[in-house]
Order: sequence, then structure tokens, then C-alpha cells
Amino acid sequence: MRITQESAGAAGNGESAAGERVAADHLEIEGGERLAGEITVSGAKNAALPILCASLLTAEPLVLGNVPDLHDVRTMLTLLARMGVKVEREGESVTLDASQITEAAAPYELVKTMRASILVLGPLLARCGEARVSLPGGCAIGARPVDQHIKGLQKMGAEITLTHGDIVAKASRLRGETLVTDMITVTGTENLLMAATLADGVTVLANAAREPEVTDLANLLVKMGAKIEGIGTERLVVTGVARLHGATHDVVPDRIEAGTFLCAAVATRGDITLRRVVPGTLDAVIAKLRETGANVTAGADWLRVSMDRRAQAVSFETSEYPAFPTDMQAQFMALNCIAQGASQVVETIFENRFMHVQELLRLGANIGIEGNTARIAGVERLSGAHVMATDLRASASLIVAGLTADGRTLVDRIHHLDRGYHRIEAKLCAVGARIRRVQARQGEIA
Repeated sequence: MRITQESAGAAGNGESAAGERVAADHLEIEGGERLAGEITVSGAKNAALPILCASLLTAEPLVLGNVPDLHDVRTMLTLLARMGVKVEREGESVTLDASQITEAAAPYELVKTMRASILVLGPLLARCGEARVSLPGGCAIGARPVDQHIKGLQKMGAEITLTHGDIVAKASRLRGETLVTDMITVTGTENLLMAATLADGVTVLANAAREPEVTDLANLLVKMGAKIEGIGTERLVVTGVARLHGATHDVVPDRIEAGTFLCAAVATRGDITLRRVVPGTLDAVIAKLRETGANVTAGADWLRVSMDRRAQAVSFETSEYPAFPTDMQAQFMALNCIAQGASQVVETIFENRFMHVQELLRLGANIGIEGNTARIAGVERLSGAHVMATDLRASASLIVAGLTADGRTLVDRIHHLDRGYHRIEAKLCAVGARIRRVQARQGEIA
């Protein structure tokens, strides 16, 4: 099984960025409502996190727009501020000034809550000549090793040791090399790409991830003065420069948030228009939605999906972009649970990404698992129940399922949800869902 990486936080620890236990808010959903209306999609978490780290590459200000207000984003801003970066935020706008980096280190108390903290390694090493970054801990959905980051930086001339759980890296100046990672890795590509922008000579990333979030980072780096060829392909060629300058950039819209709302619309036989989207980044998802019988139309920055019948079950296999994304697997499985017919879902990216299945079974789904394959027989209706989110996308799948279920569904451990969706309950309420966040009682924890 291929293992890749995504920009995501620690799963299941129920802790905040500072390490304290977090309150156990939960969602209550009264199912059976048809969704109709418009939703504006937020900026992509998985693009915002590496883009925030890119601020470490320059002494000039970086002005960012469409930055989502998410737990992981707040954690990253906390980490950057600890390093000496001046952070100003107003709504979706963030200004970062890394002219004075006072501490080239990412401590465990922050890294353990968000694996994407590893993305500071490449920029710090390239700009400061040194970095100390705590090794990320485990992740509920599968192994996400950082060895590809380390091997690539070592080939570029970095001296790296592992000491007391930390990656300690030094390099007077990185040098350009041809790098071929053992597997396609999103955060590995992003880390090595940022490091290469200030390296001496030409760096070739010959097995680069092609995700839109990687492309968004590359486009920002070019605005900052980087020389990058092959953007959007599996071969990135980076000619290092002596320095980068400031820039202004808007984070790309979140294709996974958009895909989640599209699934919810189809599952409830609704009619939803999404604003501020990039339809071309959702081609694989749109193709599968059309297979369910949904009508999908698109413009330059909008998508509309409408459904007037029970969905037809669809089978799929997850893979790297531009194929079907692993981050949409759980939401489509929830849709398949109430679809007409049988379907098969093959997960090839993460070995533990079927944890939502046990919770969907509590809602009355008919799912069997064998290895990395799930077989689903659609049922007419799900039944509301008390369920528990196990990771970010599992949370979204339980919401999609709960919106279609008879009666009330209670979703616990939604701190996972807040890592990747900004006020999802408010957005769903605006299109007709009966969903509300219930604040935790005093002393209640996740």
C-alpha cells in the first residue's frame, strides 16, 4: 500500500495548540431536510498551512487573503509568532513579517497537535541555515513518515541528526540536486520546494505531488521571486535565488470543503450553488457525482448541483491528484450508504482510513470491510444515533449521513471537524439543515 502525506493535525488527542484538554462540544442534527441555497467556500487549509510557512523565506511582509479561521491555522500562526514572526490578522486577511526570526525551532507541544508543523523545516534551513523541529507523533488514519523530507534535505547538503525526538538540521547553504522521493508526498514536495527556492543551483523534484494546494504554494513562491518551472506537473524545476521578497496572495478555495457540501446536497436530494470555488480542481469528484445521477453545472468560480431522486451507488478508488482524493472517501461512503445499489470503495493512501465505518454502522449502514476495500449495500434510510468522530474527514461523513437519517444524530469529538471546516454548521443551516453546535458542560472534555 502506498503511503502519502497530507497537511493535517494530530488525531484523537483532544488537545489544543497549548496542550490543554479541549471542551467536548458536539453537533446535533435533525435529519430529513432538503438542502437548497448558496454557500461561499472558505480558503483551503491544506494550502494555507504551507503558504504561512513560506513567510519564513523572506524578510519582507507577506500579505495573505482568503485564510480560513481554523484550529490548525491558528496553531501555525502561534508557532510562527513563537519564532519571532510578527502576525497581524483581520478576518480572512493575514500579514506576516519574518524580518526577525528569533528562534529557528518548532517544539513538541505545538508539533504534536498538528503534523503540518514539519513544513517549517525546509524554509528555516534555507533562510537561517539551521532548524530544530520536533518529530511529529502518530496519526489515527495511518503512517505519515517524514523520512522523505529528511532524505531530500540531506541530498541537498544538510547535516541532519535526530536528537531527543527532534530533527536538528544545519546547512551553510543548500545546493540544488535532483530529488526522487520513494512515493508521492504532498508535504514532502512542499517542504523541498520551499527549501529549493534559496538553494545554490538547480533542484529537480522528479516525483512531485500535483495537488492544487502544491500549485498554490508554487504560485505564491513565484510572486515572491522564486524561479520555478513545471508548476502543476510531476516534475518541478527550481533555480535557486539569493533572496525572496514579499508578496500579496489569496489562498485557493478549499476543494474538499466544496466536495463535502456537494455530497450533502446529493444525499438530501437538494439544490446547492457553491460560490468562490475552482471547479477544475474537483473534476474527479464531479465525475462521480454525475454517476450518482446528480446534475452538476459550473462557471468560472461557481458550482451548482441538484438532485431529484435517490442517488445511484458509485464505486471508486482513492489515489493521488488528479485522481479521486482520499479526503473525499468518507463523505462519498456516507452518500453510498443511502444510495440505490451496491458499491465498492478502495482506499490506497492511508491504511487506517475506514474508522468512520463503525460509526456509520451505528446509523444503520450496511458496510463490510476486507483489507483496504469497503463494500456498501445501500439502504433506504439511515436512523439517527449517537456517534463519535475519529478524524477530520470522518467528522464530515457523519454530518452527511446525519443530514439524511431519520431522527436525531449526535456527533461527538468535533474538535476534529474544527481543524478543517470553518463554521460548517452555520453554512449548512443557511441552506436548510437543522444542525446546531451544543457547547460542552463545564468540566466535560473530548
